[in-house]
Amino acid sequence: MNRIFGGGKKEPKPTLDDAMSNLDTRISTLDVRLSKLNSELSVYQQKLSRMSDGPGKNAIKQKALNILKQRKQIESQKAALQTQSWNMEQASMTTTNLRNVMTTVDAMKEANKELKKQYGKINIDKIESIQDEMEDLLDMSSELQDTMSRNYALPDDVSESELDAELEALGDEMAFETGETDGVPSYLMEDGGGMPQFIDEPVQEDKEGLQTAA
Repeated sequence: MNRIFGGGKKEPKPTLDDAMSNLDTRISTLDVRLSKLNSELSVYQQKLSRMSDGPGKNAIKQKALNILKQRKQIESQKAALQTQSWNMEQASMTTTNLRNVMTTVDAMKEANKELKKQYGKINIDKIESIQDEMEDLLDMSSELQDTMSRNYALPDDVSESELDAELEALGDEMAFETGETDGVPSYLMEDGGGMPQFIDEPVQEDKEGLQTAA
């Protein structure tokens, strides 16, 4: 029959997330039942508090006892489902961590391939040769600067006696040009050797006691 009409589509297998969602739904259902049983127990407790001992009270107690047994059974089922849900959550977290690790490993593999490819293009010998050439060029530049900074106009050796003679000669030349004698310029000197007189006539006093030139 399957060959003639074709087989039905296979349903996808439930995933871990689907199983966890199913457990959460079942736990929620048990919570609703527990809430209902607790309400019934509360009603019976109120009735028993107002009843006196007798067959009627015993019958209510029996009903309350049955509800209590059901609640304990449901609580046990809920605890088992919660344990399963917890285990599934741990498994899901572990699976997620493993996926992250595998993604990291794959990325590292690709990075290593790229690094090997790039380093394969580098020739260490050529780099060392370039560094040696650069060092030689720097040495040549330093020697060139030293050569260009030489001063060929200055003699190599000058004695102190030569320096004293040159300074004395320069002093004599300056004295001759300015006409100084013993430190006094010639324009301040007169034939008599005294200081020049800038007042031509003697000063006389007039009748009022004021000084005027004669």
